[in-house]
This record gives sequence, structure tokens and C-alpha cells, in this order.
Amino acid sequence: MDLALQIDKDFIPKHVAVIMDGNGRWARKQGLKRVMGHKKGVDAVRETVESAAEMGIQALTLYAFSTENWKRPKIEVDTLMSILVRSLKKEIKTLQKNNIKLQAIGNLEKLPPLAQSQLREVMKMTADNDHMILTLALNYGAKEELINAVKSISKKIVNNELKIEEIDEKIINSHLYTVTLPVVDFLIRTSGEMRISNFLLWQIAYAELYFTDILWPDFRKKDFYEAILNYQRRERRFGKTSEQIENSHK
Repeated sequence: MDLALQIDKDFIPKHVAVIMDGNGRWARKQGLKRVMGHKKGVDAVRETVESAAEMGIQALTLYAFSTENWKRPKIEVDTLMSILVRSLKKEIKTLQKNNIKLQAIGNLEKLPPLAQSQLREVMKMTADNDHMILTLALNYGAKEELINAVKSISKKIVNNELKIEEIDEKIINSHLYTVTLPVVDFLIRTSGEMRISNFLLWQIAYAELYFTDILWPDFRKKDFYEAILNYQRRERRFGKTSEQIENSHK
């Protein structure tokens, strides 16, 4: 049976986040340079984005480049940035066809000027699309995001724009990069690694986590469907008991 047909359209996660891991290992297995894995990974991005849009997911956030990735060899970083620019140009048609709005989170000012300008151009072109929000986490680190939020909130307190007693989840959310997005329901990580790697630490507090051994360049629509089906088999309790959840549905 087609996996897509097994998915319950009434129990679709609103916001799915993906840690796209395993490009380098995929390349080594093929006897290729690491950068070839990143190039091949673009196909997995396209299939995942199209699958999410077809399924009716509201928001998809992809971990494209972390604040720690600058530590990698210069040639790999340069290639990643080059792939970003080329992919943005190439995928405009896909975004427009699927009515997808592109946005980005992270310290974008540190990206190369060409990557910044291309990113701004595609974001502007897709600004009115409203079927799904595709967010690229670029030069992103959750710890840095939280530090920036604390600094912004502190300035408001010093300037008497905010009282300490008023600080709650809503205030903190309003100072994060993801202020316009729903909370993350489901986090997928490929390549078999079981860690969060400084990604959306606040936003995934109650997200369901899914780890697969598939290396990112090999991740396809059927793999995304399998992940969603796994999500749908889970009971999301948010601190409550199973009995409480069951009673609330009666």
C-alpha cells in the first residue's frame, strides 16, 4: 500500500524540523570528496520540501548550516555557500509551484554577501506564498539565539519597557528567531546520530524525536512518509497521563 495513503490527514504535525546529517559519510562510502555529499543532499531537500507541502504541513525548518560549521575546512564551507546560492536560484520554481514561503533564521549577516543577496531575493519573491513556510537555519545556533533573546529582554527591563514579573514563555517566544512559527511538533535527524546539535533547543521542548540511520543524500519521500507515520503512532501527552488524554477526547 502506498505510504502516503496511510497517513492520517487529521493528525499532521504543524511544524517539522529536520537535522540533515550524513552528507560527508555518504560521500566517503561512494569514494567521493565530502563536498559531493552536500551536492547530492540537495535532491533530498527537494523531495522533503515537496512531501511536506503535499501533506499539508504548515512549517518545515531545515538545519542547513550551524554556527559551529565554520570550523570545517574552508573548501567545504565555500562549497556549502556556493550550493546554497545555486539551489536558491534553481528551486524558485519549486517554491512558487507549491506556494511555499521561504524564510531564514540565524546570524545571517555573517553569510557571504552573494548568499545574503540571493536569500533576500528569493524571500522577497515568495513573501506572499501561504501554503507552507520553509525556514532555512543558516549560521544558526540555539544557544546564541537564547543569549540574544536574554540580551534583548534585559535591555527592555533596563529601559523600563518591561517588568521582570512580566517575563513568561510568551515573552521569550517573542524574542526568538522563530516568533512567527508554530512550536515544533516533530524533529527528524538522519544518519543515525542521536543528538540535537544545538538546534531549536527551546522550541523542541515537547517535540517528538525521530532518528533514522538513512544518510541525508539517500532520504526520499517514502522515508519522510515513514517518519510521519511513526509520529502518528505516538501518544503526545505534554506531561499528562494517558488516562487524561483519553478522557479529553471523549
